[in-house]
Amino acid sequence: MMKVVIVGGVAGGAGTAARLRRNDEQAEIIMLERGSYISYANCGLPYYIGGVITEKEALQLQTPESFGTRFHVDVRTMSEVAAVDTARKCVVVKHGGETYEESYDKLVLSPGAGPVRPGIPGMEKNHVFTLRNIPDTYAIHDYVTEHNPVSCAVIGAGFIGLEMAENLAEQGLKVSVVEGASHVMPPIDMDMAHGVHNYIRSKGIDLYLGQTCTAMDGSGVILKNGAKVPADMVIMSIGVRPDTGFLKDSGIELGARGEIIVNTYMETSAADVYALGDAVSVEHVVSGQKVLIPLASPANKQGRIVGDNLCGKKTAYKGSQGTSVMKFFDMTVAVTGEKEESLKAQGRPYRKAITTSASQAGYYPGGDMMTIKTLFDPETAVILGAQIVGGKGVDKRIDDLANAVRFKLTGYDLQEMELAYAPPFSSAKDPVNMAGYVIGNIMDGLMRPFYLEDLDQIPEDAIRLDVRTEGEYAGGTIPGFINIPLDSLRDRMGELDLSKDIYITCQIGLRGYIAQRILDQAGARTWNMSGGYRFYEMKVRDEQSQAAGMGLCTACGMEKAALWK
Repeated sequence: MMKVVIVGGVAGGAGTAARLRRNDEQAEIIMLERGSYISYANCGLPYYIGGVITEKEALQLQTPESFGTRFHVDVRTMSEVAAVDTARKCVVVKHGGETYEESYDKLVLSPGAGPVRPGIPGMEKNHVFTLRNIPDTYAIHDYVTEHNPVSCAVIGAGFIGLEMAENLAEQGLKVSVVEGASHVMPPIDMDMAHGVHNYIRSKGIDLYLGQTCTAMDGSGVILKNGAKVPADMVIMSIGVRPDTGFLKDSGIELGARGEIIVNTYMETSAADVYALGDAVSVEHVVSGQKVLIPLASPANKQGRIVGDNLCGKKTAYKGSQGTSVMKFFDMTVAVTGEKEESLKAQGRPYRKAITTSASQAGYYPGGDMMTIKTLFDPETAVILGAQIVGGKGVDKRIDDLANAVRFKLTGYDLQEMELAYAPPFSSAKDPVNMAGYVIGNIMDGLMRPFYLEDLDQIPEDAIRLDVRTEGEYAGGTIPGFINIPLDSLRDRMGELDLSKDIYITCQIGLRGYIAQRILDQAGARTWNMSGGYRFYEMKVRDEQSQAAGMGLCTACGMEKAALWK
């Protein structure tokens, strides 16, 4: 009979135990969890704080008792593994005031990753929280309900940070978000973040970008620029690191960040020791590089694989791509694969398409617009990554694009996807199809795009042409662009010197492409702005708001809630 010791529960450890039991009814399975909870919905924790989830019991997927009974597992909570001896094949366990050794035939490590909590002067003077598990959730919830804080500073604007900002704002707190990078949400690029920044401010949340917290006191946090942000409580959400300190002298190979090194079968460098979840590095599907991707979906898949391989199978984990989605009030942000910043850092050639589409048929009420940024290989058109910012329907489209990344589909394949259509759900040409059509046009040379970052590089003698309607143009345009509406272009083509390069914009890029095809066939050489004036306007509003330290764009006079639409 095989004896398997599993260190850690939740998605990785509990998933491994359940799969192993389904494979082997005779195996002795011991699960060691240093906390009180072994299977809980960690992605749902912010929503308990925000009052969306109202019952504590809903956060627990399985109690130690129910899990142990169903899967015949010896579940030992409040049992922290302090050391691993791979030569003697045993672990050292601390339980209460006692320490004991537990032997194993096979060992599975699923310790997860813990929140980074830097030592900031004055932290002890404020009420500082991190969010990793159910006790953390209860601590934040109880503090908010019992002490009624007025303000909160969230340090870090990743997925958890922004979800916490939303849920605390929903509880009536004045929330400020402080992010050390130039934009929120590390998996997306700066150009896609502008609309997110505008929307964050539209919800009454103050946003401090490119700032770090250097000190705290009882009434707030002090930023590196000297500004003080009022805060009766602080949420630290600046990232996680593998919780692998107990493996220091184990002989198990660790990476520079403390991550456990595994092969494709989730085997560590030590015999009969497997590892999975947030504490391991895996191969990125696109880059092939070793990366840390602390997400629930990969951990669950890895648990199934380890449960198979413990029983003699040779099932490989085929890598991760970081597919993720976040709800922020009525906005949805989703990503998959590589982002542009990463591809540049790798020196990998790529091209990009930025498209804007409605979530459903334009004539059907209640739709939202979504902006899709698709990155693809310049030689093969294989999809390398995608980012979407919008409202309804973003989750559906990112799943299609995630499959495109996973299975190395091309932009031409996106065109061929037969996706579900009815007016309440999509258009006959789905946003994913539209991204494919634009990629195909770029690959075929029918559309030569230029981008936000190229505006300052347009030659001085080039013609800058805005083909929106006169009313749209009067409402704002990119400086230096003249207006000839698309429907008048053929009749007014004589106003243009077709021997000069022509740079075209419209609202989202579609009318600009039509104008490009008209002018190209008349002998002109043109470029069409990917994303159009809408994309440019988001950037301008964001930059003006940052400069003013406010959420409203005084230049355009629009309401904050419309800044991302």
